[in-house]
Amino acid sequence: VQLVESGGGLVQPGGSLKLSCAASGFTFSSYSMSWYRQAPGKERELVATISSGGDSSNYADSVKGRFTISRDNAGNTVYLQMNTLKPEDTAVYYCNWRPFWGMNYWGKGTLVTVSS
Repeated sequence: VQLVESGGGLVQPGGSLKLSCAASGFTFSSYSMSWYRQAPGKERELVATISSGGDSSNYADSVKGRFTISRDNAGNTVYLQMNTLKPEDTAVYYCNWRPFWGMNYWGKGTLVTVSS
């Protein structure tokens, strides 16, 4: 299993970024996928989850209305579109696959820094 995130970087407050996670090694289209983030000195938190078919999603209250999770099952990729970014969104963002409760696969993460 491989999960490879990309798309992070430095952005000014109010700006946008789109993260990508390329997945391989499992039947991507059969599973929900999630994005998590971990800010310096804080615990890792769930940001968004999308169903296997992409027809439903849910978000942390802190990002609702600003972030959108999506997926391309043909390309085995999950995305996180982040708009109206705030300094408190600064974190390492991780792609997550949980095939069953208690088993987690993580990418290495991509750093998002929101600063002027």
